[in-house]
Amino acid sequence: MKNLRLKAARAAKDLSQSALADLVGVSRQTINAIEKGDYNPTIRLCIAICKALDKRLDELFWEE
Repeated sequence: MKNLRLKAARAAKDLSQSALADLVGVSRQTINAIEKGDYNPTIRLCIAICKALDKRLDELFWEE
């Protein structure tokens, strides 16, 4: 399932996939795969992404 909430939060911060990847210590391809729904990140990575985007886990990663 695509993570459009992550993509929207990243765009709202005016961050590219590469910039977000640099902030959380992964590759751009990893951020792309998470947004496309092809990769299920670890909880540690989820938390790092949330901190970088000033969001809570449930705002970005909880399925409705």
